[in-house]
Amino acid sequence: MTNKTKLLTIPVAIVLGIGIFGCKKFLDRKPLTATLGDVQKEQGALEAQSLGLYNTLRTYAGFSSLPWIDFNSIRDDDASKGSDANDGKEIIAEFETFQYTKDDWATDTYWNDHFYMINLANAEIHTGDSLKATDPATLRQLGEAHFFRAYAFFDLVKAYGEVPLINYYYTNPADGIRPKATVDEIYAQIDADLDTASIWLPLDASAYGNSGTMRGRLTQGAANTLWAQTYMMRQNWGRAIGLCNMVITSGQYSLLENFPDIWKDGVNGAGKNSSESIFEMNAYVGANGQAVGAQNQGQDGWGTSQQVRQNGAPIEWNLGWGWNAPTQNLVDAWDNSDPRKSMTILYSGQYDGGTATGGWGGTLPPYTDPLGGGGLAQKYWNKKLYTGNSPEMRAYTGFINGSGGAPWIDHRILRYADVILMLAEAANESGDTATAVANLELIRNRASGNLGAGRTILPVVHFISKAQMRTAIKNERRWEFAMEGYRFYDLVRWGDAVSVLGSLGYTARNQYYPIPQPAIDISGGKLVQNPNY
Repeated sequence: MTNKTKLLTIPVAIVLGIGIFGCKKFLDRKPLTATLGDVQKEQGALEAQSLGLYNTLRTYAGFSSLPWIDFNSIRDDDASKGSDANDGKEIIAEFETFQYTKDDWATDTYWNDHFYMINLANAEIHTGDSLKATDPATLRQLGEAHFFRAYAFFDLVKAYGEVPLINYYYTNPADGIRPKATVDEIYAQIDADLDTASIWLPLDASAYGNSGTMRGRLTQGAANTLWAQTYMMRQNWGRAIGLCNMVITSGQYSLLENFPDIWKDGVNGAGKNSSESIFEMNAYVGANGQAVGAQNQGQDGWGTSQQVRQNGAPIEWNLGWGWNAPTQNLVDAWDNSDPRKSMTILYSGQYDGGTATGGWGGTLPPYTDPLGGGGLAQKYWNKKLYTGNSPEMRAYTGFINGSGGAPWIDHRILRYADVILMLAEAANESGDTATAVANLELIRNRASGNLGAGRTILPVVHFISKAQMRTAIKNERRWEFAMEGYRFYDLVRWGDAVSVLGSLGYTARNQYYPIPQPAIDISGGKLVQNPNY
């Protein structure tokens, strides 16, 4: 980054409890006599701020590592903490048995990092307002800021319900102290931001430039997909249908023919930013661990945190931290006739299935309990991320034999299969069974390895009522998105969380997590704890 394109820092809201950083004063308004050079300089500042938002998504643990996995995956019935018994054992009580805590590193980080992103977005929007420019580059950059602000608020409103609505730039730390806004007010802000983003973001990421490091930048499809997700949470079927159709008719996306290809992160990056990927957190690592590109640099947490953990096994199985492991419940509930099962669940002590099922031809060490005896501490592992662990990629990056990690693996945040299944669900709830059936079968065709007609592996779903189709769609979402962090909030929005998770300790109050106590303490009482905590 040159001295002309520095990312200006901003103070972080006092309610976050993560400290106050130094700041540089922004000009409130460009003078009428501003030169072309002045405008270009501020446009460079906008670009730096946009890249800072992608960097936050990629490197801050609340978006890219254990805290995100805790909130979005481990709380469901299909995923467990994994790793070994002594690694982060407090997470078992907090997220697997719903004994929520008000003050813990993971929960505090999730809150802090999301508000940090919101403040970065607020700063960029403030810079854009000062510039008063309407050229395509400026509008794209501001569209990115509005998307990221909506993305962060959507995570927060799902996790906590009512949260402070910090939708403005400030330099006085006291101005960052606000009481909670209502859920409706937060969603209104999300709607406004995504409306703006859907207009200002480009149809295709090539608008940002031809560099390969620009491929993962935001598009209209990302804004409309996220917006559809927010309407699904609110059961606004009509708005969700309209947005899904906009994504589909844009012609920018398609299902990949082979399910495991979605997660290929090899030397040539074959699975990165594919036709099925609407938005993903990009992480490129070059030879010997060198980061690649100005925007898509390696991030350690996402891939590393979910790789097979060595424990007592040979050193070559020191692949990562071993979190987000499939549960016995998932293994038992999933019919073996579904090809996605062997492409999602990796079994200790068994052959990984080779490239046809997302493996690379290795045989895992056996499961041992307790630890020791040369084996692994979990029976099952998340195979969707294992696809990045070929010996070729490890040799290329240098992450081999004791240097466990996989910082080159992307997080597929929004993918086209979700748009198709959201449309199927919203159409079914609206009484349009023909659309529901057609879109459900698109996903089942691909799961069977046949995007065309005439499949034989998975039968066509037969139903006689909306309720039966609803059940079929729920099941399809479970199998399609297993281990990806969808299921907990699916169960919540369906009203099924108590019945499905009740045996694990879930009650109605567990829909929302308690506000971190440090944030409440620093607010001086303006921020009030969630009910029942």
